[in-house]
Formats: sequence, structure tokens, C-alpha cells
Amino acid sequence: MTLEEAFADDGPFAAAFPGYKLRQPQLEMAQAVANAIESQGQLIAEAGTGTGKTFAYLVPALLSGGKTIVSTGTKTLQDQLFNRDIPSVRDVLKVPVTVALLKGRSNYVCHYHLERAEHEGRFMRREDVVDLQKVKRYAKATQSGDKASCPGVPEDAPIWAHVTSTRDNCLGQDCPSHKECFVLKARREAQEADVVVVNHHLFFADVWLRDEGAGELLPACNTVIFDEAHQLPEVASLFFGDTLTSGQIVELARDARAEALVVAKDFIHLPNAAEALEKSVKDLRLTFKDQLRLPQHELAAANKEFYPQLLALQAALNTLTDLLAKQAERAEGLEKCYQRASEMARLLTEWQAEDSTETVHWIDVTPHGFMLHVTPLNIADLFQKQVNFHPRAWVFASATLAVNNQFTHFQHELGLWKAETATWDSPFDYKQQAVLYVPQDMPPPNTPSYTPAVIDKAWPLLQLTQGHAFLLFTSLKAMREAHELVLEKLKAANLDWPVFLQGSTSRTELLEQFRRSPNAILVASQTFWEGIDVRGEQLSLVVIDKLPFSPPDDPVLSARMEQITKAGRSPFMDYQLPNATITLKQGAGRLIRDESDTGILMIADTRLVEKHYGKLIWKSLPPMFRSRELANVQKFYALKQAQKTAGPAAEPN
Repeated sequence: MTLEEAFADDGPFAAAFPGYKLRQPQLEMAQAVANAIESQGQLIAEAGTGTGKTFAYLVPALLSGGKTIVSTGTKTLQDQLFNRDIPSVRDVLKVPVTVALLKGRSNYVCHYHLERAEHEGRFMRREDVVDLQKVKRYAKATQSGDKASCPGVPEDAPIWAHVTSTRDNCLGQDCPSHKECFVLKARREAQEADVVVVNHHLFFADVWLRDEGAGELLPACNTVIFDEAHQLPEVASLFFGDTLTSGQIVELARDARAEALVVAKDFIHLPNAAEALEKSVKDLRLTFKDQLRLPQHELAAANKEFYPQLLALQAALNTLTDLLAKQAERAEGLEKCYQRASEMARLLTEWQAEDSTETVHWIDVTPHGFMLHVTPLNIADLFQKQVNFHPRAWVFASATLAVNNQFTHFQHELGLWKAETATWDSPFDYKQQAVLYVPQDMPPPNTPSYTPAVIDKAWPLLQLTQGHAFLLFTSLKAMREAHELVLEKLKAANLDWPVFLQGSTSRTELLEQFRRSPNAILVASQTFWEGIDVRGEQLSLVVIDKLPFSPPDDPVLSARMEQITKAGRSPFMDYQLPNATITLKQGAGRLIRDESDTGILMIADTRLVEKHYGKLIWKSLPPMFRSRELANVQKFYALKQAQKTAGPAAEPN
């Protein structure tokens, strides 16, 4: 079957989906993907919302007959591809391809850790005990062991940390439940399947770097397709570097203590050393009062307690490592703990070395812990070397990759200079479906009065759309302030509309609550800027507070900007501006998700129209009807509502 036959008005898709029509951009993208597969080439493809890019890459991939890995940016899209999109295309094309879903090991129930959790019974909450019994029943009934399918236990429930394994604490072939292992079962299925669906994090951790035993997938495959490819540079940077987290160290201490109490009860020094290590981790975190990100070379001046406490942590880790070395022969669990401790000691020493011209060493302090990173400043050479290592097709697809129709930034980030590039605009009639509003008389974005001004300008629009809005902010501080201001506005207007705040529950649950609640308003930060699909009138207004420039004090950004400057390029024009543009396009893309959607996009930051660089971003946004006058926005929305109410007869001549 040819692509033209597959996508034709009288083809198999037309027979399977009532109302199906050939979309020329979809066919053209499918042809470009097919060419890349046939020539074992590289394709960078931007396909606007509504193009149908998923089917455009799936159809040629399934018809090609080779092994394909499809990697997505989110587990949500991963599940959608596996459960809905790929089975639909396979059934329509009548091709006998097998499909496997592969997630990271922390997504699968571990029989060994489930049994150990039940035996030890160390839980902080009553809910954990209830959840443990639910997981136990699920483990006996399930074929996949995927925690996403466990009834009654949310994916972010604390119990999962106790009943899943990590690369560090997996016993491998020495595990008593090795034959029943859900992770190994998933990997076997992936090895045998024609199409394997993964996510970007797993792709780099398992498939590319071959850290966890799934590395045999890449040599066997003919085609790699990255959907939501705009996320790749950030994810790749993470995995080409090294990270040591407080959580990993605490987990090591707890595992070492648990193993010692079972197989080395006569060696009291081991649990004592484990407890000392766990305490030293907490003591190090307590030297910081707030969350922050700092390069390693600034820490001594910023926090005088840090280095003395870091040395105490290192001493505690070395002590535990030495004790584990003496007891490692007694059990596989202790041997694994010794290997982990040795690796952590190595990473801790490496992190304390000075930055090189190629890496930046930095700390990320979170509310509950810290992460020590060694991050490469340039991943293009590393990425390009892997891409060119073995002949196969590479397809990079997203709705947001280009800046002003140029792919230079994305190509530079990943070293993809040989790739073919192509853009297909969205088929949506943006001028008729949406209005982009940039209000006048806004204060500068870095002033205390800015967020109140954003809510003041958004308030008439919230009344106009009767809620049904996403309010998206570039910082958590602004998000929380805006949440309080919206509640005050609603109270003053005597309106009982539901207002949801990011962080109050899981992203999935928040989205479900928003979808089923009339007049809902969701206040969120950049977690909700992408990967969210709400169609129809339930989302009629999207407000974005600022152009999403990364904070200049970010350690990795600062080091990259310095490197770009030394190379004689402009860090703002070549790095910050393209990244902000791609992120803003993602946020703007939440509004119009369907041919029948209408709505308002308000970007409060007047730099979009008043600064020379704003014009580059302006040109990259969807071609909506644009205005700076509130009255024009209100007229536009009122007209669209009237047309919907009256039907086709109300359409203007």
C-alpha cells in the first residue's frame, strides 16, 4: 500500500473514520518520514497543531517493515500511542506488527521489594498500609505490573517508593523473584516487538546509554522517531552528565541498614554507619534555608556551613563504603550496596573538582533534598557521534522546533547539521478561531506590581469567558500570588468558581478536576505549558504572564552563555531567545486544539510588541487575530459565541 492510497479520501482511513478528509500537510509529512526511513537519513519536522503528525510518522513507520522505536516527551503521550494511536493505525492498515510499551523500572511493581516492604512494615501513614494491600492484590492479577494500571493507588502515592526497584537496588539474577520480574518481562516483549514505545528519559538512560539492560534495543532498530522532540536537548544534557541526589544516598543508607539487619546481625557497626550517613545528608540539607541553584564555585561564599558539612557527608559515606566492603561477601544485597556506595563516593569526589571548559558543577537545593550535578555545556558532538554510529533513520517531530521558520537553534543544540528540515503549518483558521491580546499600560515585568497588573488585565476576560481558563506563570512565586489575587477577585464578585492550583494534587488529577468542573480556573507554572489537551469551551482563555526566559542566575545557563560569548556569538540571540520562543509557542498551543475551538490568548508581557527581539517571537506564534484593545477582544469573543449559538446561518457574508 502506498502512502497516497493510505491517506486518500476513499482509502482505509476514510473507511475507518467517518468524516475523514485528506490533509495535504499530513500526507507530505508522511512522505518526508518515508524518505528518511528509506535513505536512513535524518529529518527535523515541525507540524502545527491539527496537522495529524502522529499518524504522519506512524503510517510510514508501520508500512516500512523494520523495527521502530518511538520516544515521547511524556508518559501520558506514551500511553496514548500504545493504547490508542498505534492499534488504530495497525488495524486500519491491516499490517501484522507487534507493539510493546517500555517504561523505566520505577514504573513496575517489584516482587522482592513488595515482599520486603510488607515484612518490614516501616510506614509513616495509615494510607500507605492500605495502598500496600492494593498493590499486593494488583501484583497477583496483573500481566504488566505497570503502576499506572493499579486500581485505587495514584501514580504519585508514597507507597511506590517502597514496592518498586531502582537501578541501584535491583538484585538482578540473584533476585528470588527473577523469573516473575515485570521489568524483565517488559524488556523481553520490547526486544521481540516491531514497534517499541518509550519516553525520552528512558531512551537515554536505558536504550542509549545501556545502563539498565535495555541497550540491545537500539542496535536492532531501523528507525528512531522522537515525538515532542523540543525536549531532547534538556533531557540529553541530563543523561550525558552525572547527578548524585540526597535521595539516592538516603536510599543507600536505608537499604544497607535493612540488609545488615537480615544477613549481618552480628555486625552492629554497619547499621550505625548507615544511620550516621542518613543524618549527615539531612544535616547538609539544613545548611540551606531556601531552595536555590548555585554553581559549585559560589557555594563557599554563599553558605559557610556547606563545605564542612559536605566533608562530614563524604567521611560518613567513606566509612559506610569501607564497612560494606568487609561484609559484601555475605549476601548479594550487601554486595550491591557496596557497589552503589563506591560509585557515589566517586561521584562526590568528581563533583568537588573544578569546572572544566566542557562542564559545569552545580547544586540544586529542593524543599526536601539536594542534587549535585556535573552537566556538559555542549552535547552536540556527543549526540552527533551516537546518531552517526550506525546507519538508521532518525526523525525529530514536534509542534514547536522552529524559530521564525528556522531550525538553526535546534540543529546547533544536537549537532544535526545534515538533517533535512520541513515545516507544515497548522490547518486551523487561527484568525477566525482565536484572538491574541497584549494589553497596554503594563508595568515592567520585574516589578512587584506586575503580577497584580496581570490579574487586573485578565479579570475582564475571565468574566467574559466565565472562567474556563488556564493562567500560566513563569515562576512558582508569581503563580501563588496570582492564585490568591484570583480568589480575592471572585470573593469580591460573589462568584463561587472552582480555582485549581498546581501542586495541590497530581497533574493528572488536576486536569481531570478542571475538565469536569464548570467555570474552572487553573493557576499553574510551566508544568502545564505543554502536553495538555483540553478541547472545546472548557478552555476558552489562556493567560501567560511573561516571556519565558530562563532565569539568568541558572548555573548551567550562565556557563553556557559565557561559553557562547567566548565563541564570538550572542548568548541572547542564539540561545535565550530561541528557547523562550519555543517555550512560549508551547504555552500558546494549549488554546486551540480542534477545528471548532475558539478562544482568547492573553500574553501580558508588552516586550512582545515593544522590543525589537519581540518581533521574532511574534512572527513565530500562530497567526491569530491580534489586538491591544480590550474592546476588540470582547467583540471578537462575543461574535464567536453568537455564531456558535446561531449555527452556520450566523456566519458573516
